[in-house]
Amino acid sequence: MEGAPSEGESDAPTPEAAEAEATPAEEVESVDSGSEGPAEPEAESEDIVEAEAGEGSAVAEAGPMAQAAEGAAEAPPIPAAAEDERKWYVVHCYSGYENKVRHNLEQRIESMGMKDRIFDVVVPTEEEIEVRDGKRRTVERRVFPGYLLVQMILSEESWYVVRNTPGVTGFVGMGNDPTPLRPEEVAQIVKRMEAEAPRFKVTYKTGERVRIIDGPFNDFIGTVDEIDMERAKVRVMVSFFGRETPVELDFLQVEKA
Repeated sequence: MEGAPSEGESDAPTPEAAEAEATPAEEVESVDSGSEGPAEPEAESEDIVEAEAGEGSAVAEAGPMAQAAEGAAEAPPIPAAAEDERKWYVVHCYSGYENKVRHNLEQRIESMGMKDRIFDVVVPTEEEIEVRDGKRRTVERRVFPGYLLVQMILSEESWYVVRNTPGVTGFVGMGNDPTPLRPEEVAQIVKRMEAEAPRFKVTYKTGERVRIIDGPFNDFIGTVDEIDMERAKVRVMVSFFGRETPVELDFLQVEKA
């Protein structure tokens, strides 16, 4: 009959029809997927959660270190008692052997492990200009011959190390108790050691007779009236035409008669 399908035809839709039918379905699926748009933010939120979890684990792992750092920050500062206990003491030794005794003491400090108790050993010196026979020379002079200074925390052990060093004859103090230097005394000694201008040393004193060896009064004999160490000048009373006349001269212009 007309309109009846032939034997080769089947009820299955043609490819065009299937495509036409699939199109609305895909559109619907795309619409549905579009309606489920918040899914991507959910994935993003999951990433954030994972990131936060990662940060949390990192914080958890760093927890002991962070707590230790926080504890160190909150811990009270180390008291400065050890620093405050450092004092300078004067040690007597054989005169002329100050540097040798210092070397011996430094070796004992090293070998006996006393660096945390005995910190410094000093032989105080200063530069000095010596005038002799009209000539000037710079020499290093000991401020306290026969003594050296030791910075230490006084205890039985540190006392024993210093006291039994070869060449040391004792501490300066009252009885058996070493007496530390006062801060102003230490400052004065350091000032002398660090002075830029060297001190002068002359072989004559006030009231002594000297000979003038340079200048207009060469070969005159006079008496020292005043010595000015700061200006390196000496005032000499010279007999000139039967009367005493003061003459100011440089240290190099006179010598002991």
